[in-house]
Amino acid sequence: MSAISLRQVRKSYGALQVIHDVDIEIDSGEFLVLVGPSGCGKSTLLRMIAGLEDISGGELSIGGKVVNALPPSDRDIAMVFQDYALYPHMSVRENMAFGLKMRGTEEKIVESSVAKAADILKIQSLLDRLPAQLSGGQRQRVAMGRAIVREPSAFLFDEPLSNLDAALRIEMRLEIAKLHKRMKATTVYVTHDQVEAMTLADRIVVMNRGVIEQIGAPLDLYHKPESLFVARFIGSPTMNTVDATLSHRDDGGMTLSVLGRAPVLPHLPFAGPVTLGLRAHDLVPCEPLEAWFSGEIVVTERLGSQTFGYVEVGGDQMFSVEFDRDAVIASGTQINLRCDPQAVHVFDRETGRRLN
Repeated sequence: MSAISLRQVRKSYGALQVIHDVDIEIDSGEFLVLVGPSGCGKSTLLRMIAGLEDISGGELSIGGKVVNALPPSDRDIAMVFQDYALYPHMSVRENMAFGLKMRGTEEKIVESSVAKAADILKIQSLLDRLPAQLSGGQRQRVAMGRAIVREPSAFLFDEPLSNLDAALRIEMRLEIAKLHKRMKATTVYVTHDQVEAMTLADRIVVMNRGVIEQIGAPLDLYHKPESLFVARFIGSPTMNTVDATLSHRDDGGMTLSVLGRAPVLPHLPFAGPVTLGLRAHDLVPCEPLEAWFSGEIVVTERLGSQTFGYVEVGGDQMFSVEFDRDAVIASGTQINLRCDPQAVHVFDRETGRRLN
């Protein structure tokens, strides 16, 4: 498998620049996920790697070879699309074999490659069916099989699970993870679903408006988001955020002025207006004198393994709080909350960048 390198890669449509100087080094065999909201540029970037979109500037290399000017057929990559893109008049076997036959591959090799891919994906019994006779999950397996038979240098996935229902998405997510573990193929995967990203990725690239916000391992992004955008995007439920003001104390600590309260934090090398980030599992019930926040539980969400309460702590400010799964809580209950000072995330209110 081949490494992929993007150096100062840009994309413009006329005067409108949509991808801004992207730098990513993807190791051979790595599973990299591009994640972000709709319109952030993740699919455009994937299509640039595939050769389906021209590169306006910068350098893209695959396996050490600059491919900016190469057509898709010469890049030795395989792409799995959101809409499967299967030929409706061809059987599963014919769909999987089509690319190899177009290359003039010997028939015995074609048959062997299709059989091997079908075995990997557990679709041997489907080879003689037409796409119309398949479920959504089966069609996606066929699309993946068509990519596998080519034995490319890299696999590119463009939101391949977004057309599936919730149960099938979980099943296919696990299948993709097992497939990567088995094949150890360099993979670039696009999704707007941060659960998919956290489950599948060796590293995640979080994108926002054509710019990379942060690159890192899933838990690094969760525990130490470098921007308020990443903090709010990674994690479920989303991180609680609230404006506050930090000021230095004579004893070397910090006073945190937030929603009329003044808890104490350890010393930080800055002061002034900030935005605090607090994860649901870091907020705990406490006595009134210890409280950072007080409010009423408005909604209770029981998920079986987890229980969340949504607490109105002031004005329109709503915090999610994780409780024990069997906790006895009810809507309308008044509650006091505090947070471990070491678990607080602090962001610059103007730039949104992490401070602590």
